[in-house]
Amino acid sequence: MIERPITDWLPLTMKEVEKRGWDEVDIILVSGDAYVDHPAFGTAVIGRIMESEGFRVAIIAQPNWKDDLRDFKKFGKPKYFFGVTAGCMDSMVNHYTANKRLRSNDSYTPGGEAGFRPDYATIVYTKILKELYPDVPVLLGGIEASLRRVTHYDYWQDRLMPSILVDAGADMLVYGMGEQPLREILKLAQKGVPFSSMRNINQVAFMHDASTELRDYNNWNSVELASHEDCLKDKIKYAANFKIVEVESNKWQANRIIQKVDDQLLVINPPFKTMDEAEIDKSFDLPYTRMPHPKYKKRGPIPAYDMIKFSVNMHRGCFGGCSFCTISAHQGKFVASRSEKSVLKEVDEITKHPEFKGYISDLGGPSANMYKMKGKDESICARCQSPSCIHPVICSNLDTSHKPMTELYRKVDANPNIKKAFVGSGVRYDLLVDDFNKNNQDGNHDEYMEQLVTRHVSGRLKVAPEHTSDDTLRVMRKPSFKYFKLFKQKYDKIQEKHNLKQPLIPYFISSHPGCEEQDMANLAAETKDLGFELEQVQDFTPTPMTVAEVIYYSGVHPYTLKPVKTAKTREEKQAQNNFFFWYKPEYKNWIRNRLNKLNRPDLVERLLGSPKNENTGKPAFPGKYSGKKKR
Repeated sequence: MIERPITDWLPLTMKEVEKRGWDEVDIILVSGDAYVDHPAFGTAVIGRIMESEGFRVAIIAQPNWKDDLRDFKKFGKPKYFFGVTAGCMDSMVNHYTANKRLRSNDSYTPGGEAGFRPDYATIVYTKILKELYPDVPVLLGGIEASLRRVTHYDYWQDRLMPSILVDAGADMLVYGMGEQPLREILKLAQKGVPFSSMRNINQVAFMHDASTELRDYNNWNSVELASHEDCLKDKIKYAANFKIVEVESNKWQANRIIQKVDDQLLVINPPFKTMDEAEIDKSFDLPYTRMPHPKYKKRGPIPAYDMIKFSVNMHRGCFGGCSFCTISAHQGKFVASRSEKSVLKEVDEITKHPEFKGYISDLGGPSANMYKMKGKDESICARCQSPSCIHPVICSNLDTSHKPMTELYRKVDANPNIKKAFVGSGVRYDLLVDDFNKNNQDGNHDEYMEQLVTRHVSGRLKVAPEHTSDDTLRVMRKPSFKYFKLFKQKYDKIQEKHNLKQPLIPYFISSHPGCEEQDMANLAAETKDLGFELEQVQDFTPTPMTVAEVIYYSGVHPYTLKPVKTAKTREEKQAQNNFFFWYKPEYKNWIRNRLNKLNRPDLVERLLGSPKNENTGKPAFPGKYSGKKKR
């Protein structure tokens, strides 16, 4: 295998800077992740964009924040600014389970080793930089900064926190996928414009002295949120704020958001319109090595990289708007799709990788089957304020044709160096159910499904019904479980036709707002009846900038301000989670006792079989349950 020159990667050390013949660095990126030069890793994307605009960029990856801070000093002072990100995940989600237990591994670190980034990494890194280089601007980006840009509930401290700009002391924040605002910032920085004057760029946030006038820009109207201090006193005001933030984040012609925090004003400029094909291609077509930096070789593989090494991301964004999910909050609800040419070019690049054995692990995106989907009449989209295009029903203006995907899959299959190209991302199954999605023109959904099931399933197919209770699913912004059953029938029929045995793997969540213990027992019984012993399950974690997090903290739905019941104690959450595992011997007695206390002998029978009456030998609990919840 031919070794690539170290200068193919962005520099991580002063030696690498000197090898490039640079006497100084223009921008230094500080990241909580190890540096993987691949388009699925934000630091690489941002670094390559800066490089493409003519800037000399160096990266400080996973710096030691506990010693004499030499990592932060190794490149000296950058000419323009520092960029700070916690990495590809919120550092608290990365560190802790839903039960607030410390995780023993970190997928974005060599060897999967934990402990290489601090809690609240964005804040910790920025404070250190501001202490060392008080006159150098700091720009925040990445998912942690993006989702914490406004007053938010922090589950791990169980309190409201102000915009991350306040706690970090940074100069500016880019939210969402940062390519568009970043290019604007770079142009102005090159002209010598200070950060304090960059106030008219879309998709940035900054703090403004409330005693001075805030200028109007670009004919933006401003909408004011309840202040951070008001939110601390009144949970309902916090909940009402969220609706405004979510609606404005998903509009094409959005308002500027302002919020008072002590004697300052948080200003969040409106987002850019979703990237078009040429823009997103430009981002994916940069000269990535597609490999981790060589310095990590002796430390072991980086699990997150190994997982996506041979995968292709075909699009960004998700119009599902699920209550518990941060994808649309960060990537937007409108889908940005790459061109066929760009995707096929990346497939070609992958086939040249020295370890490639002929198998693409994923042709997908946030939801595998949303590629090229958008509004038929975009003027309707421009006026839309709905957080989801498919809940409670599929928008009649949404083009849900699966034809572009089917054709692209076939073109990838035709590459002589590809043995199999799998779809590893979760499939949004409700788009493929005719009873739910009335937009199945020319039967193209059926053609897609046939292609998917027969050519692109790697042993099992992931789908996410998330729950079986219609009440809980409404809170989740997910369709009724009956549509999952219809999808399963369709899926099984194709399998039967082609003599395949590829199980469906459904994902479910326990303790989601709106879910009660009996709902979980019913979920266990319904999935058992369908032949599932559930594996892919998780306990709900309230993450910033989601509807479900707001309900968890405030007790009300942000759109109706009506109460929603939520499991909050460790005991309540554990009780809900236990029902997933009815098939494990160690849970059976607990489930039997719990359901008897809830007066649900019918569910005992469905889940565990009916215990026999010792005298008669007949079931101890004859008869059926009426179906009404006991209050």
